[in-house]
Amino acid sequence: MTRPRLVTGARLHYDAVRSEHVLLVPEGIVRLNPTAVAVLELCDGERDIDAIVGALSERYDGADVSDDVRGLVDAMGAKGLVVDADA
Repeated sequence: MTRPRLVTGARLHYDAVRSEHVLLVPEGIVRLNPTAVAVLELCDGERDIDAIVGALSERYDGADVSDDVRGLVDAMGAKGLVVDADA
């Protein structure tokens, strides 16, 4: 996946009742941890994976987040929640 974006119909949402971020999809709700939220907020179809990794690495003081970002994007893609904007 080169330029990930949320699947059509999905959106990030803060659930004030549960005090957590969720991904709303037509079939339901996906609960997200803070790391997943940070990655998915950047999956806008404009940034490529390297830009997402760079932005998060900068946010977290140069931490190597490449494997984590790629793993999360791949896992969300396998579930049909993230798609490639280039496809």
